[in-house]
Amino acid sequence: MSDKIVESGGSAADHLKRLKAYQWYAFFVTFGGYFMAHFSRKCYSTVKQQLQEEAGYSAFILSEMDTVFMGTYAIGNIISGKLGDTFSPTTVLSIGLFGSGACLFLINVSLWFNFVNMNETLGNFFIIGVYFLFGFFQSTGGPVGTAVMGNWFCDKASVARRGLIFGFWTCHQYCGDITAQLCSAWVLASGLPYWYALLIPSVTNFIWGFLTITLVADPVDMGIITDDVRKRMEKNAQKAASGEAVDDNGPAPISYANALRIPMVAQYAFAFGFFKLTNYVLFFWLPYFLGKNFDPVEANLIAALYSVGMMPGGIIVGYVSDLFGGRRATVIGVFMAGLIVFLAIFSQDSETLDATSLLVMLAIMGILVGGPNNIITSAVAADLASHPSVKGSNKSLGTVTGLINGCGAITASIGLLAVGPLQQQFGWGSVWLFLIGCTTAGTLLMAPKIFEELFPVPETPETEALV
Repeated sequence: MSDKIVESGGSAADHLKRLKAYQWYAFFVTFGGYFMAHFSRKCYSTVKQQLQEEAGYSAFILSEMDTVFMGTYAIGNIISGKLGDTFSPTTVLSIGLFGSGACLFLINVSLWFNFVNMNETLGNFFIIGVYFLFGFFQSTGGPVGTAVMGNWFCDKASVARRGLIFGFWTCHQYCGDITAQLCSAWVLASGLPYWYALLIPSVTNFIWGFLTITLVADPVDMGIITDDVRKRMEKNAQKAASGEAVDDNGPAPISYANALRIPMVAQYAFAFGFFKLTNYVLFFWLPYFLGKNFDPVEANLIAALYSVGMMPGGIIVGYVSDLFGGRRATVIGVFMAGLIVFLAIFSQDSETLDATSLLVMLAIMGILVGGPNNIITSAVAADLASHPSVKGSNKSLGTVTGLINGCGAITASIGLLAVGPLQQQFGWGSVWLFLIGCTTAGTLLMAPKIFEELFPVPETPETEALV
């Protein structure tokens, strides 16, 4: 890396022009990579009925596949972020795509050769084992893709619009989910075997994996000198002038311990877990809850409005937080306060509301939940990784994003275990009160950051020197 830095010439304007020219491609490739992750896992969920009725897999095995996936996906986020900061992000992303495609292909092989009927134990063990690996491969897109985005969108103009840029970027998951549903509907409606819904994403993952190989993960690898690199070069020049030995191979990857020492990383990781739990409960349980008062078609259509609302949520939170000078914790806190109001209404009147009222409320709740969830794992993570304590190190963003995403997924998965017993023992009102408590707890964890944003401490010469 140091050779490329030394050899690269041109003015700051030239370097900025080259940086801006490549940003769209970095956005496109990383967006597509995360799109593929959601396209893959959603296609599987859309043919669960066929896997049970035609392939012979029991509901218990399908449930175990989901549990295994959530576990390995959560742990994989923490590991993948660190791998992306330590090794080539492009390689990690490509391996994730190739591995996901291979896992889906292996599931198809088990269906073609009817493993579960040949030997039920072997067939069940095989598909759960494949899905165990699938969770790890799927986990690369979030933290590593965010790190690549942070590497390229590092100029002052992009940082000022970081919330909006990442808000649009996080639409990848919803685009992937919607495309998967359309793809599966086309497969089933056209009379093709249902396993085509798994084969198609397998092939597209391989194709996007080859495209990802062409991605340059860091501007420095193209000889582009960013502001952080320029600052590091100036510090090295000062060391050389004073007679110190300089061996610059780029910033070292941050350790987990040091990442957790960055102010607010641990708090955001647990806060995100509470917010993600609220999202999981609404996403997984809404059709079941609404099915008590509506027919299945109406229940699913009403529940779909929640998912539709989540897509613009990240864009809105990102844009508004940019308008207020990057005060993302404050904007997130306002959104969470609004969500608490809606959950309180649900706890009292959810079973008596008509369809129109539910449609409006759930669309708004989707915005209130989706916005903070999307921004915390993208723009907020990029902000945290730019803290003065690690300034100049682009080797921390993947680790920080992975920690927030992984710890959040673990917290949410544990919290989901309480929903069934609460609903059975005390009714749905208790579930909504439980979510109010979770949302409040997550918001309180961000209270120090909100206070800091609302009442900033004037900069001193010492704090300015850190930046």
